[in-house]
Amino acid sequence: MARILVVDDDPDVLALVSFRIRKAGHKVIAVSGGQEALETVAARGAPDLAVLDVTMPDLDGLTLLQRLRAHAGLEALPAIFLSARVQPEDIEAGRALGATYLTKPFVATALLNAINASLEESSAAPTDGGW
Repeated sequence: MARILVVDDDPDVLALVSFRIRKAGHKVIAVSGGQEALETVAARGAPDLAVLDVTMPDLDGLTLLQRLRAHAGLEALPAIFLSARVQPEDIEAGRALGATYLTKPFVATALLNAINASLEESSAAPTDGGW
C-alpha cells in the first residue's frame, strides 16, 4: 500500500481519481491546488507517488512537481500527470520531468497500471510516515 498525493482543481476528477486509487488499496491525500499540496507534504510527510493535474490556477502541475522534488528526500518522487492538455509540447514537458503523462478523460485501469509501474520503478519502500 502506497501513499499517493492527488492534486486536481476539478472536484469531480479529484473525487473520482481518489476513489479509484483507494479502491486499489492505496492511501490517498487529495488536495485541490499546488500550494495546498506543498503545505500538506510539509505537514504530513512525503508521498510515495504524486498524481498531478497540469493546469491549475495557483500553481501548475509541472512547477509543483519541481517544487516537491526540491525537498530533501523527494528528489526522485515518481509522478503521473493527468491532464486535459494533449498537445505534444505539453506531453513532452511532463515526460521531460521523468513523469508518466496520461490524458483526460482517463481510463481507470490505465491510471492504476501507471501507478503500479511507477511504484515498481521507484526505489523507495512505502511507509506510513504520518499518513
